[in-house]
Amino acid sequence: MSENVSSGWGSRLGFILASAGSAVGLGAIWKFPYMAGTNGGSVFLLPYIFFTVTVGISLLIAEFAMGRAGRSGPMESLTRVCGRGWGFFGGIGVFTVFLILSFYSCVGGWCIKYAADAVVGRGLISDPALLGSHFGEFVSDGFRSYLYLLVFLGITALVVVRGIEAGIERVAKVLMPALFILMLVLIVRGVTLPGGIKGVEYLFAPRWEDFNASALFNAMGFCFFSLSLGAGTMITYGSYLSPKADLPGAVGWISVLAIMSSVLGGLMVLPAVFAFGLDPTAGPGLTFVTMPAIFSQMPFGQLFAVFFYLCLVVAALTSSVSMLEACTALLTRQFHTSRPKAIAVTLAGCALVGLASTLSFGAWSDVKLFGKTIFDLLDYMTSNVGMPLSTFGIAIAAAWIAWPATKRELLTSRALSSGRLTFIRIMIGLVSPLFVVTVALGSL
Repeated sequence: MSENVSSGWGSRLGFILASAGSAVGLGAIWKFPYMAGTNGGSVFLLPYIFFTVTVGISLLIAEFAMGRAGRSGPMESLTRVCGRGWGFFGGIGVFTVFLILSFYSCVGGWCIKYAADAVVGRGLISDPALLGSHFGEFVSDGFRSYLYLLVFLGITALVVVRGIEAGIERVAKVLMPALFILMLVLIVRGVTLPGGIKGVEYLFAPRWEDFNASALFNAMGFCFFSLSLGAGTMITYGSYLSPKADLPGAVGWISVLAIMSSVLGGLMVLPAVFAFGLDPTAGPGLTFVTMPAIFSQMPFGQLFAVFFYLCLVVAALTSSVSMLEACTALLTRQFHTSRPKAIAVTLAGCALVGLASTLSFGAWSDVKLFGKTIFDLLDYMTSNVGMPLSTFGIAIAAAWIAWPATKRELLTSRALSSGRLTFIRIMIGLVSPLFVVTVALGSL
């Protein structure tokens, strides 16, 4: 199956759901609940929403506009629209997303393993300490962990190999509604548990004593993280978008769905945590240590455990398919590789880097670079160097190097006043780069 510029989204809804799925990922379920909880509840949530509907939307517009104007992979799109040299920032984004997919697949494999355990009734242990040792024993077993990583990559490839409309879009139309339905079922169950309402209060009640400059910075960083910016995925998805599609409207819907997913993730996790008197600030451990303990004590706990880990698998896949597609688009469009070969080459590279990431929890746990394990180093470099650098270059390109192209993409389906266009340009070219630099320097 070859990829060409005529292939694209079959519908605007498919584009919105697939793009929202790329943005949602696992972060909405395991990261947002404890970040909002430990950073002041609503006084974290409100700045996050503000940054998303201002800077986040501006950066999404820049990436989608460059992709649709260039009608190619991230490197070639920027080169076509902005000139030689600017493709570097697209290349950085794709290399970054390749690394993310490599170690992200470790976590995706864990989700599959826990979903399988829930189906057969294993892992529902009431003692969080035993669950912690159970989790540690699994991730340190290099063979088993790597096997699940390969399964996760294989499922991702099965979606992407079918192309945009028949693969990614069709799956997104099923998985995204399914994700929201599963989340709502778990929210209703959690809120109706005795004491569950305290989790809702913990998420939404303002706690000014917990809010400070660090919390504000975390809200900025989570906005950047939650929209999948600077990873080549949004430029790639934008390149498949119809020239007649309403770009500002689609971006608005994607941002709303990203915010909604994060809030639903908090409502899905925190009420159950409070209902059973467990620690809401357990961080990533909420997913694989705290939640199984909750399900072991909950009526019909096994059923809800299956729902919960299916949510995680679905969220992981909606992101991973966009990552693999970005890498595939680069190889097929930049280097004229066939689609199956591009996917195979990417998977082989991800499997190799993923093996090193997997072993960093076991046999290679003592191997550290700059004081970090391989997994942690990849996470740090992609989040704090690769994604900010790519996003910064794209924002400058869209606002100052290729503004006529950006403006044209904004006006294809609706009229915008000169004042609104000027505001969008300032947000993309001045405010957004300052935002990116602030987040990057704070993280470093």
